[in-house]
Amino acid sequence: MLIIGSHVSLGGKEQFLGSVKETLSYEANAFMVYTGAPQNTKRTALELMRIEEAKALMDSHHIKPEHVIVHAPYIVNLANPDPQRQSFAVEFLTEEVKRTQALGAKVLVLHPGAHMGDGPEIGIKRISNGVNQIIQNTKDSDVIIALEGMAGKGTEVGRNFEELKAMIDLIEDQSRVGVCFDTCHTHDAGYDVINHFDDVIDEFDTVIGLNYLKVIHVNDSKNDQGAHKDRHANLGFGFIGFDRLNHVVHHERLKHIPKILETPYVTDLVNEELSYPPYFYEIEMLKNQTFNPDVLDLIRKTKGKH
Repeated sequence: MLIIGSHVSLGGKEQFLGSVKETLSYEANAFMVYTGAPQNTKRTALELMRIEEAKALMDSHHIKPEHVIVHAPYIVNLANPDPQRQSFAVEFLTEEVKRTQALGAKVLVLHPGAHMGDGPEIGIKRISNGVNQIIQNTKDSDVIIALEGMAGKGTEVGRNFEELKAMIDLIEDQSRVGVCFDTCHTHDAGYDVINHFDDVIDEFDTVIGLNYLKVIHVNDSKNDQGAHKDRHANLGFGFIGFDRLNHVVHHERLKHIPKILETPYVTDLVNEELSYPPYFYEIEMLKNQTFNPDVLDLIRKTKGKH
């Protein structure tokens, strides 16, 4: 069975219940949410998030807890050289693990952090130390922290499989850690996702181990291989291309892994302030394994609805 979904919103009156409803509108069986805006650390109280209603709706549509992913915000940086900022990141992410557990999700995706000029080796140690503290703070949780492989822009840590493995090696309870594989990031980092994806997966397995792979972000890229820029494109409209991404999604060795789309909303051609979710149509293309070159026009015409 194809386990496929997308990033969905969480907010408004329906909160987490609305996230599940949005997922169902895309005819998906997996999804990813931020527990609040990814650019800040403001969060709604759990008792206001309509969690039990959401869980009941998921259960009635056979959406499994292990196919629900939470993404931590971008602004926390475990590799920050400032001890106070490091401490804040640990405290906030400890609460994120608890919130992930309360939602019934099993995986929290985390951008590892940026070393800010101190070098990747020091950054790796800071990140692993932070993850160890978070796990220690949440001993009763079974939530896995999935370190996301990055494109390598700026001073990002986790720009290759070796850096991800180095972080995992320093984490004491390795049952609580995993990896998120992003097709755009991996391509932008320099791996040949286009022509030799099977070799890339073999290398991942050799360096890290496929047992650590917990979620795949499926995104095309606006840049050529090795650009280190991390700019997502809609499926089939970037340098990777639909056929290669379709190969990733339907890969036999990865069939048990949730695949999550983070592709951009499609901007209205008349009013640039309007944009529409592409996910129903992109998921449909992946289910049918057929690319529609007119899909962006279709999304604009239907305003993302169907």
